[in-house]
Amino acid sequence: MKADNLIQEKSYAFALRTVKLYRHLTAGKKEFVLSKQLLRCGTAIGANVEEAIGGQSRADFISKISIAYKEARETCYWLRLLKDSDFLALREFESMIADADELCRILSKIITTTKKPTP
Repeated sequence: MKADNLIQEKSYAFALRTVKLYRHLTAGKKEFVLSKQLLRCGTAIGANVEEAIGGQSRADFISKISIAYKEARETCYWLRLLKDSDFLALREFESMIADADELCRILSKIITTTKKPTP
């Protein structure tokens, strides 16, 4: 992994946090359905970023980054649902949602910037 690729680093770190949260929810809270959804989309962000980096064209890159953005949005949904159903403590939620929101903002900016016509 390149040390200077912010979205690659942050999405990977978020995936690791998501895996650890999934373990906590399944082992400690015995919650399996919502946490599985969170695991799927929370780790898919970084996977799609990796695919985008290896994209075959600008359009392919935009497509994969857009999917990563949608996965980040979905992650926010599952985090809110886990909090509101009392499976996720407020402190855990606030930390995870802050990171997920940051990923959304970064990915959105990448999409906007990449879609701009090149001079």
